[in-house]
Amino acid sequence: MDDSALPSPEGHEISTGYEMSTDPGRLDRELIHRWLSEDAYWALGRSREKQDAAIEGSLNFGVYDSVSGLQVAYARVVTDRATFAWLCDVYVDRGVRGKGLGTALAGAVRHHLAPYGLRRILLATADAHEVYAKAGFEPLAAPEKWMALGAQ
Repeated sequence: MDDSALPSPEGHEISTGYEMSTDPGRLDRELIHRWLSEDAYWALGRSREKQDAAIEGSLNFGVYDSVSGLQVAYARVVTDRATFAWLCDVYVDRGVRGKGLGTALAGAVRHHLAPYGLRRILLATADAHEVYAKAGFEPLAAPEKWMALGAQ
């Protein structure tokens, strides 16, 4: 199933005054790069080229102010669209934090992915467990079964 077979989230209001889109043409790539490379503990120093490659290889979600059209949040999903997805690079602009946009974005991503029938959607966070718990995410039941390769 490709994304064109899914209900379009284009213009989908995820919170009062904000809408979500998966249209890569709407993404403010310069802003996303600045957010992540300068203010996100997991991506500090990430190059613009690396970020652009990540965007190209992912399903991207932008959140936009419904009036101004300016982007205020971002998330991306790496997925095979059959069994697994990794939700990552979730970022909400500091100026709009505290309005529930992080939870609304995580919930909208979950809803968007539901038609794929994925077995598992994973994410990692050092400081936003409660945000994702509100969207239905839970700690790993058996973290000792999981392993990683690369920087941790």
